Amino acid sequence: MRITLRRADTLVGEMVEQVLVLPREAVPGGCDFTGIRRDDHASLETLRRVVAARGRYFDRPIAEEDPGFKQLIPYVAVRDGGRIFLMRRTDAGGDARLHGKASIGVGGHLNPVDEGEDPLLAGLRREWDEELQADWEPEFRLIGLLNDDSNPVGAVHLGVVFTVEADGRAVTVRERDKLTGEFVEADVVGAGWDALETWSQLVANALRIVPARSDGDPTSVELDGPDSLPR
Repeated sequence: MRITLRRADTLVGEMVEQVLVLPREAVPGGCDFTGIRRDDHASLETLRRVVAARGRYFDRPIAEEDPGFKQLIPYVAVRDGGRIFLMRRTDAGGDARLHGKASIGVGGHLNPVDEGEDPLLAGLRREWDEELQADWEPEFRLIGLLNDDSNPVGAVHLGVVFTVEADGRAVTVRERDKLTGEFVEADVVGAGWDALETWSQLVANALRIVPARSDGDPTSVELDGPDSLPR
């Protein structure tokens, strides 16, 4: 993969995270949609080729301010038949705004450590290993792309959403002081809907695991960016 770097002005010795971006016009199928656009294996192969050919690393402060580029965020939800792996943040995390929040997915930015033949799947696997503990090999299945250009944060991010089927095998969270995690039925997700982070709400709806709600379509929430992502 050919890498182009774009750097922000920083103080001497200051470390700035580098994140992988794609030019907006290079995103396969475009970004003219809001929510999750379902895609298939062929679409994933196209995206991987585009990332290899057009992907580049920017300093994150620059990437956050340039809607001409999309920061790719691989994001994976784990299922076990009709159940979904639900994570809840404890009060031990550093950001008090996230205390009590819940998520059905893990993921994060792609960094230079993921550079290689397939940085998208390398980053996806790294996030899996960093966030979850399982003594079995996951098989990632693409659901689609997640996008919302209606606000400044969403305008510079593009989620690549996958699922993994546990098939009765155990999964736990690694940072047990900051998170709890367990497989739950769909009605538990629906009952705690207001605590779900925004991307998780959209993914839950796309996976059709959320029961019908009397207060309307759960996708009517505003996508304010990947607030559930640690990186």
